[in-house]
Amino acid sequence: MLVTFWTFMTKKYNIIKLDHVDEKVNTSFIRGYKTFWRFLKPYAWWGILGVLLTIPVGALDAVVASFLKPFMDQVMVEQNVEFAHKVPFYIIGFTLLQGIFIYTANLVNAYVGAKVSMDMKLTLYKKMLFCESAMFDKNTSGGFGMRFSGDADAATGGLIANIKLFLQKFFSSVALLGVLLYNSWELSFIAMGVLLLLVLPMKIVRKRIKQITLRTLGKSAKMGTAYMETIGGIKIIKSFNLQNSIFEKYSKNYYDLFILGMKITRDTNWLAPLMHLVTACGVAGVLYFGLHLIEIGTITPGSFVAFLAALIMLYTPIKSIGNNYIAVQNSLLALDRVKEVLELDSYEANDGEGKKTLDGFKDKIEFKNVKFSYDGERFVLNNVNLEIPRGKKIALVGNSGGGKSTVCALIPRLYELDAGEIDIDGTNINDYTISSLRSQISMVFQDNFLFEGTIRENLLYGKENATEEEIKKAVKEAFLDEFVENLPDGLETVIGERGILLSGGQKQRVAIARAILKNAPIAILDEATSALDNRSEKVVQAALDKLMAGRTTIVIAHRLSTVMDADEILVVNDGQIVEKGNHQELLALNGAYAALYKSQFVKKKDEDEADEGETIEAVKREQDKAEQEKAEQEKA
Repeated sequence: MLVTFWTFMTKKYNIIKLDHVDEKVNTSFIRGYKTFWRFLKPYAWWGILGVLLTIPVGALDAVVASFLKPFMDQVMVEQNVEFAHKVPFYIIGFTLLQGIFIYTANLVNAYVGAKVSMDMKLTLYKKMLFCESAMFDKNTSGGFGMRFSGDADAATGGLIANIKLFLQKFFSSVALLGVLLYNSWELSFIAMGVLLLLVLPMKIVRKRIKQITLRTLGKSAKMGTAYMETIGGIKIIKSFNLQNSIFEKYSKNYYDLFILGMKITRDTNWLAPLMHLVTACGVAGVLYFGLHLIEIGTITPGSFVAFLAALIMLYTPIKSIGNNYIAVQNSLLALDRVKEVLELDSYEANDGEGKKTLDGFKDKIEFKNVKFSYDGERFVLNNVNLEIPRGKKIALVGNSGGGKSTVCALIPRLYELDAGEIDIDGTNINDYTISSLRSQISMVFQDNFLFEGTIRENLLYGKENATEEEIKKAVKEAFLDEFVENLPDGLETVIGERGILLSGGQKQRVAIARAILKNAPIAILDEATSALDNRSEKVVQAALDKLMAGRTTIVIAHRLSTVMDADEILVVNDGQIVEKGNHQELLALNGAYAALYKSQFVKKKDEDEADEGETIEAVKREQDKAEQEKAEQEKA
């Protein structure tokens, strides 16, 4: 009991809500850059070079300001014409040198930023590939897009830009502060003292930025989901005339986003004019007391002009600190969210932590008291026990939601059990590496996913190094050869996103050919024909028979006609196996399977009376028909 509880709690803890926002989390500059350092470290030397290049960029600001002192004292006061002619050239020369450093620094920082951004996105994308299946069930596409791509952009773009800006302005400020102190420590005290007035306002703005930005991220995730749903469900939207209602829903979300944008403008943009006011007070104070110092001879007019120029250059970036501060906070919030994803644990990491390699399938698959729940509240499977011997065809039938698909999803460890275990050849599947376990299983689903690209590319996902002969054989066995031959580009035909340019039957046959090409000893077919019309079903069923030949097969079927020849049929209702046996044995039980069979195959003569003799004949006819079709397929 304790083991089961701990397993469930661990599994539950590992699933985060991607579009969830926690307004109680405080951003931390140090914590953010610790996360950032992981990606910056490989390019540390380039980063150091970028830092070194910002030193002269910032310091040269002070050189230009410091030249105003000798210019005023020697040219304006002492009338030194020779020096006056040299000063402009000095300023142009230093500014040109500064421009070269700026260009080089931008080039180096852009390289580092692009590399860091690429590595972060690749790391997050790989992390997404190895997330537990439950993560995809419990989160939206918009949440994934925001966490695994949007946050990386916000983090790297904002931090790289602000690192460069901070370092450049830091060294510029240090140099300019040196100019201020050199010319007048009294005026420096006034100029820097007024900046203390900004401490409290910045704390207030920081709090509001965090609250509103987190709510904005949640809304942005919903907007991303809306786009994906519109693209994927456009046919449903059009066929049900949902354009207006979908637009109204989207408009409401966008209006909420607009309100949040206005709130952040209202609650934070007062910082910029306050910065202007504070710096204006600083300049006014310097002008007032500076004139007094000139009158009493404490400083020269040249020193005062140089001080004033340096002060204005120092105050200029401070005036725009509000916008930069918002960008930094957004970046730190994004980094916290990136950190949360990076620290997310998944049983699929490190190949499932298994130590053994499953090389072939020799004996049987066995479920031992298996319990499983998707939400931790309702068990979809409850103490399921079953055996699937090698080389047998096992069918799972029953009511919708009974747990048939879950049984199949647990074998390749698409989900983790809450209790019990599944063994293959006497070994718990958790002891096998996930890659070797899944390499022994081919799966064909009801709605098979095809990737954007060509038919050949989709087939090669089954076996990357397949030869041309193997591809042709798989295409033929999937009854896809005639269709492919009639295409102008054959196997190189582009099928569109999700295979949208193919019919349902064609997509299924491509998926079957992909499974045949994989040539795994275990085949799992999850209602692979239920969504097809009768004509397509016959062709696809013939292809499935080719796939099943010589393999251990688990078939989930809604139409019982496709599984009557199974070695064993399991009736799965409400998370339990309520009946098992072959077709004849289950009919003889006259239980759940018989009721399901009669509902599909027995036709009443009228609404009030059923002919029992005709029912038996109908059953025999269906059996004879199934056996005849199987014999014809074997001959073919």
